[in-house]
Amino acid sequence: MYFKRLEDLRIDADLTQQQIADVLNCQREVYRRYEKGIRELPLSYAIILSQYYSVSLDYLVGLSDNKTIQ
Repeated sequence: MYFKRLEDLRIDADLTQQQIADVLNCQREVYRRYEKGIRELPLSYAIILSQYYSVSLDYLVGLSDNKTIQ
């Protein structure tokens, strides 16, 4: 599954793949594969990223266009 918003959120925050990989405590190449949809993003990482970016999980995975957590 490809989550375009992973890359969009990272770029909007002016962060590198390495910086986000550090947040997730994984290698940059592993994170790149999540961003490109080559590898499925674990739920635990999705939760960490939604909290990091202050967006809802639904927004992060593209189920909603509403960024806020309701």
